[in-house]
Amino acid sequence: MKTFYILFTFTLIGTCATTKYTTKIKNLKDSIELADSTLTVNYANTISVKELSTHLYEFSSDDFLGRKTGEAGQKKAAQFLKSYYQKENIKSPLGHSNYYQTIPETFFSGKAKTSENVLAFIKGSEKPEEIIIISAHLDHLGVSENGEIHNGADDDGSGTVAIMEIAQAFNQAKKNGNGPKRSILFLHFTAEEIGKQGSEYYTQNPIFPLENTVANLNIDMIGRVDDAHLNNKNYIYLIGSDRLSKELHYTSEKVNNSYFNINIDYRYNVEGEKNHYYTRSDHYNFAKHDIPVIFYFNGEHNDYHEVTDTPDKIDYELLEIRTKLIFATAWQLANQVHRIAKDEDNEFLK
Repeated sequence: MKTFYILFTFTLIGTCATTKYTTKIKNLKDSIELADSTLTVNYANTISVKELSTHLYEFSSDDFLGRKTGEAGQKKAAQFLKSYYQKENIKSPLGHSNYYQTIPETFFSGKAKTSENVLAFIKGSEKPEEIIIISAHLDHLGVSENGEIHNGADDDGSGTVAIMEIAQAFNQAKKNGNGPKRSILFLHFTAEEIGKQGSEYYTQNPIFPLENTVANLNIDMIGRVDDAHLNNKNYIYLIGSDRLSKELHYTSEKVNNSYFNINIDYRYNVEGEKNHYYTRSDHYNFAKHDIPVIFYFNGEHNDYHEVTDTPDKIDYELLEIRTKLIFATAWQLANQVHRIAKDEDNEFLK
């Protein structure tokens, strides 16, 4: 009888603790208010299949020779992005016509020649010191031993052109007097394919103090469908969203549920996931510095790291809606009243 009483007591304590935490989560969810819903939709709708397709067919063409880090094709890709931002009149955070954060050859320990991250910037109107970083990698695998070009349309041409369209949407909002309250840094990393070196260099040599970085939304392969979703392609994998900030996670979910209803698949977000995707793209270098992240990913497919990853195989309607989701999430993070909090600092979770 005594043993039963002890077990019953522990059960009650456990139940109360669980209920208390559930209440905290509910209160956190209820506290999230969407910012400027009409404006969010209006500017998200400037992102189009036509422009995504036009950019990607050029960026992943043979002219770029597979964009291998430090080589001529990657340099051309960097120039392509710089020219785009100059044409759109989106400034560099480095000033004047310098859109490159140069990474010396010595940093790569013999893996590559001198290379560069490409940066563009829209200054926030109310809290310019707080930075949302939207990132993707511009490099790929170059030319095969047989002389075939790795076009890298999905990896990561899809993420690259998504950022271009997101930047244009934010810039249009700014032109119309609806610019973001927090600053947005559009960051195209080099050297991801040789070990996330471009993002590692940035986090070691940040343009803005890392403590001012609100979150990193990282995009790496969002233009295709993997085998697990052939019968329901309206999906995207999200990885890392709840690791450091449950507020970021539930904000992301609320944005999606309110505007898009994409099937968010979290299977690769579980601790101990065998593919280790959480550590395999550029967001991880931010997470290591205790910065909340979301990694957007469509999963691997038969053309992953093959010369057959070409722009004709991209599902551009999917690429459009996924890009709109990322834009709307960034819009919310940039315009909501308070900066999203890490769990340790979140008043609802204390």
